[in-house]
Amino acid sequence: MRSASVEHPDRRRARPVDAGVAGVALVVVAAAALRPLLQHLLDRPAVAHWATVFVAIAVQAMPFLVLGVVISAAVAALVPAGFLPRILPRRPALAVPVAAAAGAALPGCECGSVPIAGRLVARGVLPAAALAFLLSAPAINPVVLVATAVAFPGRPEVVAARFLASLLTAIVVGLVWARAGRDELLERVYRRRSHEGPPLAVLAATAQHDLLHAGGFLIVGAATAATLQTVVPRDVLDAVAGAEPLAFVALAGLAVVMALCSEADAFVAASLTQFSLSARLAFMVVGPMVDVKLVALQAGTFGSGFALRFAPLTLVVALASSAVIGWWLL
Repeated sequence: MRSASVEHPDRRRARPVDAGVAGVALVVVAAAALRPLLQHLLDRPAVAHWATVFVAIAVQAMPFLVLGVVISAAVAALVPAGFLPRILPRRPALAVPVAAAAGAALPGCECGSVPIAGRLVARGVLPAAALAFLLSAPAINPVVLVATAVAFPGRPEVVAARFLASLLTAIVVGLVWARAGRDELLERVYRRRSHEGPPLAVLAATAQHDLLHAGGFLIVGAATAATLQTVVPRDVLDAVAGAEPLAFVALAGLAVVMALCSEADAFVAASLTQFSLSARLAFMVVGPMVDVKLVALQAGTFGSGFALRFAPLTLVVALASSAVIGWWLL
């Protein structure tokens, strides 16, 4: 007769199911099981609009998420553990601005910056510096600035305002986190399992794990954005466009809800001609830093406790930076 200690060894060693993997699997299974019902529902305009927005956000963000995951995996596989902390200044007052400025060198979207920042923290980079990089990379990289110049032809001050307001936001948030942030909220990153073996094997295993994990939260964020865009009437925007303080906040809220890729948001901002340039600047600064899919990705990577504190801080600083830079340049 087997003893109780021998009877259930696998149960004690069982690992919890990854939330991202569970999310992806649940969506696939649900879509297959409910296919006849979904085909009927898609005949309704509201549901068709929801599906269109959901697919557009997910498809738009996925290539950049994959890019970020691959870079994150490359950091894990190829960069020695102590290298990144050594090349950054030790003092937060210097490390945060350097990391924020380094975001200009990485073309990509906010979806890709989250796993990269998580890997930087896991590798020992000062959390405040990694978070400053997370905010700046999708907002001030060359692809975004060129797209903004194309969307606003003949208005270089708009490009300059976006660059300065985004960089200022990343630096201020990083410095605030260095002084008053709770790094213990990032424990999930430190507990992340590290793969071992040859570099290419580590890169492949890490990329596979991170893509499934972050992909599940991307789906949650895209579904949330699609739901909000379908429920909120567009004519509400026209009603508030004339009141500048309200218009400023309204466009920032719209950026949170729409969850556009940072390479595309300038074209949407340019089309909102009923709003002032300052209000549209807030739309372009807030979007790459605080939107529903990004908050979902941050919660999946760092934990919900972190996201609940970091997102409101970023939103407030982004609004203030947009207001100051917009008043100065626009």
